[in-house]
Amino acid sequence: MEELIKKTKDRMEKCLDSLERDYKTIRAGRANPSVLDRITVDYYGVPTPINQMAAISVPEPRMLLIQPWDASTIRSIEKAINTSDLGINPSNDGKAIRLIFPALTEERRKDLVKDVSKRAEEAKVAIRNVRRDSMEELKKMKKNSEITEDDQKTGEKKLQDATDSYIKQADEMEKKKEQEILSI
Repeated sequence: MEELIKKTKDRMEKCLDSLERDYKTIRAGRANPSVLDRITVDYYGVPTPINQMAAISVPEPRMLLIQPWDASTIRSIEKAINTSDLGINPSNDGKAIRLIFPALTEERRKDLVKDVSKRAEEAKVAIRNVRRDSMEELKKMKKNSEITEDDQKTGEKKLQDATDSYIKQADEMEKKKEQEILSI
């Protein structure tokens, strides 16, 4: 039973890790290199993340500087950024690409907060699904006489406590990201 609870906590932790990765890709006023994490470039027929093809730096709070190691890939990187859902036009000087992030409007901030809430809710649903699967597993173990009814009740309480803890962490992550977006 302890093995089941450990596996459950690991799966819940992965839900939070996924939420954190999602939040990193949401731009909140400041330039953040992780907004490029989901963008891949066709590099000799292989989809390659930009951070594996270039040095990415933040010379100013609202600017990203992308310096490809292979100058011939600059057009491909520029094209990948244009076709992505980033919504920023790259400027290319032949050696590097600059991404200048405009200040967020009030309306855009509200949309981003809604998106943050939606992603947090999805993570909480995933955590609850993990709990449900583990509860089913406990019931099977009880049915097969692998554990006693008291063990089952204890296991259910531990699973619920873990679920509450991870959902609380997801709520805290959501609040933190909302504050980051709403601060000017």
